[in-house]
Amino acid sequence: MASLQRTTVSFFGIRNAGKSSLVNAVTAQDISIVSDVKGTTTDPVKKTMELLPIGPVVIIDTPGIDDEGELGDLRVQKTLRILETTDIAVLVRDSTCIECNAEKELVSMFREHGIPYVIALNKCDILENANLNDEKPNVITVSAKTGKNIKLLKDKIASLVPNKKSVSFVSDFISQKDIVILVIPIDSAAPKDRIILPQQMAVRDILDAGAVPVCTGVQNLLETLSFLNKKPALVITDSQAFREVNQALPSDIPLTSFSILMARFKGTLEQSLCGIKKLDSLSDGDIILISEGCTHHRQCDDIGTVKIPSLCTKYFLKNNPGKKLSFEFSSGGSFPSDLKKYALVIHCGACMLNEKEMQFRLSECKKQNIPVTNYGMFLSYVNGILERTLAPLKELSPSLH
Repeated sequence: MASLQRTTVSFFGIRNAGKSSLVNAVTAQDISIVSDVKGTTTDPVKKTMELLPIGPVVIIDTPGIDDEGELGDLRVQKTLRILETTDIAVLVRDSTCIECNAEKELVSMFREHGIPYVIALNKCDILENANLNDEKPNVITVSAKTGKNIKLLKDKIASLVPNKKSVSFVSDFISQKDIVILVIPIDSAAPKDRIILPQQMAVRDILDAGAVPVCTGVQNLLETLSFLNKKPALVITDSQAFREVNQALPSDIPLTSFSILMARFKGTLEQSLCGIKKLDSLSDGDIILISEGCTHHRQCDDIGTVKIPSLCTKYFLKNNPGKKLSFEFSSGGSFPSDLKKYALVIHCGACMLNEKEMQFRLSECKKQNIPVTNYGMFLSYVNGILERTLAPLKELSPSLH
């Protein structure tokens, strides 16, 4: 499962420090356009790859933090947003220049966000006796042009990779030869010719555990159960199918969802459980933010913009007839910095966000005292089956009781 959790390594610095050249040298690929013109990199450039000795990574080359003008300010804001997703930061400095305030501020931001970092003093080939990293373990003198100390820099980055947590996606509560049914709806909202990441993760983790994954659609669930020669140890469903699957599934078969498992995997489950209780104390005129980590073509029955607002309103009106809720939406990399106007945030399963970014979003909710929950928890709650869908996880997560 660790291979699915890529380390995000971001290169920061002022314009013309040689960030793009260094990214190309570290990756041994022409990922970024290189030019002597200041501000050549105008948007963050991302590359997913395997980088030895680190392993699976996302490399991000960012615009100069000292960019100017109205467009420059927008680019700087994009650069600062990258901090929210960064596991390891590389501050690229021009070794021929004195450290500037913008570079000092970047180091302060790394520390504020708890991001391990290394300072790469680039262009050391220009200096005759460049040995600027004496007695500074987080500073390395490098040359993107000649390749000097590039391997040393990669080794240093690798040493900063956070220890991957041992939590699995599902394998820690199933046994060898168990049968696990995966209910995967194939409808208008399903991506063409593929299954989404949580479903892929579940299949792989079940196989790694020596168990047997059985995939089916909602309409074939009962027939699938009749085919089996023993009771499945677990059924995992897409949260949108909770109502149908719960009705069809015998009560003695454990049930949960991909979204709930993803929340546990990313360490957001407990906060989502606390947040869901806010549904019962919403007031007239409250605004709810529904946030998705990806961008996709909206269908007429879209889960985030149609189904969840409809179900939330219906649940609210049971105890508040004649009252009204309002909804706002965010998607992709956009997430409001000021959350104070929201009574509740309902977030997707975050399969397209790395753990760093999802934890940042939740920490912002906590800091601003805004309850937050996720799609799976919400759909389980409004369908009255929260206890059932959390039961398989409770033995491993005492805090859920």
